[in-house]
Amino acid sequence: MELNCDLGEGYGKYQVGNDIQIIPLVDAVNIACGFHAGDVNTMKLTVQLAKKHNVRIGAHPGFQDLQGFGRRKIDMDTSEIYGIILYQLGALSAFTKAQHTKIHHVKPHGALYNMACEDKSIAQSIAQAVYDFDPGLILYGLADSRLTEAGEHIGLSVAHEVFADRTYQPDGTLTPRSEENAIIHRTEDALKQIQLIRKEQAVVATNGQRIKIKADTVCVHGDTPEAIEYVQKLRKYIKP
Repeated sequence: MELNCDLGEGYGKYQVGNDIQIIPLVDAVNIACGFHAGDVNTMKLTVQLAKKHNVRIGAHPGFQDLQGFGRRKIDMDTSEIYGIILYQLGALSAFTKAQHTKIHHVKPHGALYNMACEDKSIAQSIAQAVYDFDPGLILYGLADSRLTEAGEHIGLSVAHEVFADRTYQPDGTLTPRSEENAIIHRTEDALKQIQLIRKEQAVVATNGQRIKIKADTVCVHGDTPEAIEYVQKLRKYIKP
């Protein structure tokens, strides 16, 4: 099972997360492309770090919302969503090309990710943009969601993603961040969730219901205080 992390989220003189410490511990990194977070120097440095440690590089495009960190819903038509995905892929690909490496996958960020996992038209517009940019890219999406379904339908390879540090609703979606129990703060609880997913392909929802779930890749968010501890312990379990 792959371990991925959302990184490259600093902006200007402000640093978010612990990219230098986390990148050597993961298999793949999802790099912010300048809309919800990140800037030209952050993208460049994160690509360099990923290449140095032989970590797969993913684009992490989101809504153009620095103030809200891309976690606020924005009402856009599907042609606009198609455009912002292409635009951000183009931005990150400039830095990978300069470093003689390439983008491996695409994972939408924040509110855009959540909306695409539930809305078929948004999912299709994202999948189409990824396919038109490079049909060889892998589309990461919430396990068994509209997003992975759209990717498979258009002919992309997809990775069904699960989360170590997020709780789940009975329908398999993530608990909204506006709710108090959305984030798993205890490392032991996060590890327990991944152990269940790995052994039984299931997760316990917030109402206590056990639901089936696919798992190709595990995400840990890089902007939480617990991120390094999560990654260290998960890596020992996933990559013994």
